[in-house]
Amino acid sequence: MSNYKIILSGGGTGGHIYPAIAIANELKSRYPNAEFLFVGAKDRMEMEKVPEAGYPIKGLWISGIQREITFKNLMFPFKLLSSLWKARKIVKQFKPDVAIGTGGFASGPLLQMAVVKGIPSLIQEQNSFPGITNKLLSKKVNKICVAYDGLERFFPKEKIVKTGNPVRQDLLDIDSKVAEAKKHFNLIEGKKTLLVIGGSLGARRINELIKDELDYFNTLNMQVIWQCGKLYYKAHKIDGNEKQVQLHEFINTMDLAYAAADVIISRAGASSVSELCIVGKPVIFIPSPNVAEDHQTKNAMAIVNEKAAILIKESDLEVDFENKFTQLMASPEKQKELGENIKKLALINATKQIANEVEKLLN
Repeated sequence: MSNYKIILSGGGTGGHIYPAIAIANELKSRYPNAEFLFVGAKDRMEMEKVPEAGYPIKGLWISGIQREITFKNLMFPFKLLSSLWKARKIVKQFKPDVAIGTGGFASGPLLQMAVVKGIPSLIQEQNSFPGITNKLLSKKVNKICVAYDGLERFFPKEKIVKTGNPVRQDLLDIDSKVAEAKKHFNLIEGKKTLLVIGGSLGARRINELIKDELDYFNTLNMQVIWQCGKLYYKAHKIDGNEKQVQLHEFINTMDLAYAAADVIISRAGASSVSELCIVGKPVIFIPSPNVAEDHQTKNAMAIVNEKAAILIKESDLEVDFENKFTQLMASPEKQKELGENIKKLALINATKQIANEVEKLLN
């Protein structure tokens, strides 16, 4: 029977949406007749990204809990009840054979209702430190696919499978794309290229840093490809030295951006970290301090502890950034060591392995 019905939920940021789409694509290639349905949070980016990838999506009225007392927090119990009720209705109507959650607000209510209905279920935890939704769900679901060691501290050990995080398959072969990438970004031969990525929504502190350091990068004879995110694109419109600095709201050809880069500055969201392991270039992580459980710092530390990247905290940028960056650029040995070590941590078959676990549940 290959006309399975598969329901998936994940969203809020690219880090939760992308893995869900990658898993769906892999399952679709195995079961062309399967029917897919995504469930997301009404006003978040999945409502746009999932249909672009060719899948139907339904939205729940849900959001996370803010840390301080706000109107949003007072609404939370109502949103939760509304979402559980709607998720129950969706599960009842769609009658899925399996439910898959990749994290984010909406995956909580959906997976909860799937479990209540006795539907085999799997969650995929991208981070080295899980969020509250997955911690709660872990007691009830059948399988938990993870990307880091040590998660039996949070999850039932017998349910854990270490698969890694789904990543874009076009990153597996970036070494062959260097010439194409330099042409695509119109780069100057003989200059080192810095790639700056602040995550799908942009990163304010990284953007401020790069803006302040443009002259410094110039003195190092570097050119910059800077993905600044939607919110900052208008604020940071740069004139003058356009050749040295390219500002992008969003980069659609990430494989070429990675191929062009000699060194990378990045947030430490789980999917970025997994991608950078495959890319195998020297990376400076500047984790976002504004995420639940400070999990970006934990993700980055898992890499730094293997001598495979450099970490600078946002609060230390003033003092440390130029110092550490200058040292890295002055040492080709250090660059080579970081690139080789981070590549050893790559788990390139994650999507296939997760799909294998889903297949076991279907059978």
